[in-house]
Amino acid sequence: MDKYIGRLLDNRYEILEVIGTGGMAVVYKARCHRLNRLVAIKILKDDYLEDEEFRRRFHSESQAVAMLSHPNIVSIYDVSSSVTADYIVMELIDGITLKQYMEKKGVLNWKETLHFAIQISKALEHAHSRGIVHRDIKPHNVMVLKNGAVKVTDFGIARMMSKGNTLTKEALGSVHYISPEQAKGGRVDSRSDIYSLGTVMYEMMSGRPPYDGESPVAVAIQHINGGAVMPSTLNPNIPGGLEQIIMKAMAHEPAQRYASATQMLADLDEFRKSPAILFDYNTPPTDAVTNMPKQPLTLDTPQKPTTAERVAREGGERRPARRTSDAKRPERRHTPTKEEENRSKVATIAVIACSAVMVIAVVIFLVVLFSGGDSKVEMIDVPNLVGKIYKELPVYADVNVKIDKEIHHDSKPGQILEQNPKAGTQMKKNGTIYVVISMGKELKAGIMPDIVEWEQAQAEKALNHLDMNLQIVVEEEHHDTIPVGTVIRTEPEAEVELLEGQVVTIFVSKGMEMKTSIMPDLVGNGKEVAEKILKDQNLALDIVIEEIYDSVTDAGNVVRTEPKSEEELKTGQKVTLYISKGKHLVKMKNLIGLSINSAVAVLNEDGFKNYEIVSVASQEERDSVVAMKIDGKDINPGDNLDVTSLIVLHVSKGSGVNEIIRNVVISMRGMTANGDCEVTIKRGSTTVFSGIVPKGQETVELEKQSGSGTVNYTIIIGEDGWEQQVEF
Repeated sequence: MDKYIGRLLDNRYEILEVIGTGGMAVVYKARCHRLNRLVAIKILKDDYLEDEEFRRRFHSESQAVAMLSHPNIVSIYDVSSSVTADYIVMELIDGITLKQYMEKKGVLNWKETLHFAIQISKALEHAHSRGIVHRDIKPHNVMVLKNGAVKVTDFGIARMMSKGNTLTKEALGSVHYISPEQAKGGRVDSRSDIYSLGTVMYEMMSGRPPYDGESPVAVAIQHINGGAVMPSTLNPNIPGGLEQIIMKAMAHEPAQRYASATQMLADLDEFRKSPAILFDYNTPPTDAVTNMPKQPLTLDTPQKPTTAERVAREGGERRPARRTSDAKRPERRHTPTKEEENRSKVATIAVIACSAVMVIAVVIFLVVLFSGGDSKVEMIDVPNLVGKIYKELPVYADVNVKIDKEIHHDSKPGQILEQNPKAGTQMKKNGTIYVVISMGKELKAGIMPDIVEWEQAQAEKALNHLDMNLQIVVEEEHHDTIPVGTVIRTEPEAEVELLEGQVVTIFVSKGMEMKTSIMPDLVGNGKEVAEKILKDQNLALDIVIEEIYDSVTDAGNVVRTEPKSEEELKTGQKVTLYISKGKHLVKMKNLIGLSINSAVAVLNEDGFKNYEIVSVASQEERDSVVAMKIDGKDINPGDNLDVTSLIVLHVSKGSGVNEIIRNVVISMRGMTANGDCEVTIKRGSTTVFSGIVPKGQETVELEKQSGSGTVNYTIIIGEDGWEQQVEF
């Protein structure tokens, strides 16, 4: 069984079960008892505990990643480093990995690919803005929730796992998605994450990663060399614009990729709005005169691919043709043949003819341009769109309207702020007007404070101090440990980004839910078993443990309980378990020679409360202890005795008394008249006879009894008993 299952880390996180295993850590499902919620805990494997440098980096990287707060990034709640365990506490995701999703569905359609890519890009945009590079973007590190949302996990883990510039064992597991610079052990930055995202999109659209091989090293070399086939050769249904985005993200040189996740998001969003779009990456994005983006190409007007596009499709850079002659070699004279001269004349005539045609075409173009009368290009007046709501625009017969960008503005959301070309000018019929529209006033942003375990009034005051016009909703619910009127949890949780006017729900404790039950009989059960039985009552009982000595009950078991079994139990009630410590053994001191009073004082001090004094004839000083006995046997000083044992002290009667030795006859008082009897005869605590006395035998003779004065004998037959005094 896993050593962590059932353990309570930091007196807070109860480990429930294993939910995943990786190269460096094991992920467990756990319960946070402080906030009463399920979490995921990633515990570093024992192999890494002895590596102080790795543990230091593990802790520092985790602390940095814990600062990330984004809906598309798995939240980190806590980081702990101790002698026994190093771990990260994260939100528990109810979903599957993107890899599992892809294996289940095969090739994804472009809408799904776009949906996932946009969310991953947003996660990277947030992380990169905080200076954190993921380094290991792959489908295995992307979680798909049941509602289709995406959360990226394991930020910073790859950096922790790579101590140098070599391709580590763990990195080889991600080799299908690493950038060329990672494969070479070079410098890694945010563009490496963009490359990896491109490979993930490639696999989503084609059903396989861009590079594959018999070994991880072979795959890494392919990344270094480049030249992946276009995904459209594997899936003809991929839109051209989306393929362009994928290949730009996967550019071999970092400088040729998107400079940031924000740039990539912009193209993804542009494609989302116009799936027929094709991007012209060779043209500057803005017009020098209007400062508005040039009109994108569309599939309705296919363009001849540029040289750069053809090279990209061929999988590498165009290389100069190999020279067939040495520049240092002297030129050889060559006398042209008659056939060659004829070919030369024909070529010259062709060049002249082409030039003439070109001149004529230019002249015709200029005439048409400046005459203004015979042009086939029909021009129209540009309508005024500024101030109108984009979604409420009528359908123009001769004009296309497209959104150029959306910006925050004090005007109504959707209202058109600018247009290009401007109203009052002319444009070609069926041309496109690009507009800038308002997203409404930019909302204030803030961070949700940690107000858990605050009193309700203080919590609301802290939220109001943010001055964000938050809509505070209070929900009450029972809680076993958090006091009434105290915040249990919040939605959203602490450190999550807030927007102006957002709804914030605070869950406030209304105390324990009062329930009743019957106290079970726990006597004889072990301590852990008894505690579990009580906890299973679900009454949030206040269990108190008291350890006591007990001569009968084994150590560790319940001796008694308060309340007793079958009595009523209520929520939160105090229950005391008295647990046995076993027999109370005390080392017996030497009492021989002590006076009666001194010996008794020592016994009381050591806890012996059960003792008996027997006077015996002795040459020792009167009233001094001459023997210590238990069950008729001598006690040696140093013996470990149970304090509940009966200690018999033999005390001297003094040296002036002469003992007489004689046989003593004990009367049966007619007890044997009706049958045999089992008889026990004692002198003090010492048994001097034990046996069967036959029917009709009236006496029992005890041989060689010694004594002086009057000695008492106790006769026991069944439940009857009496004393007989004998004079010596």
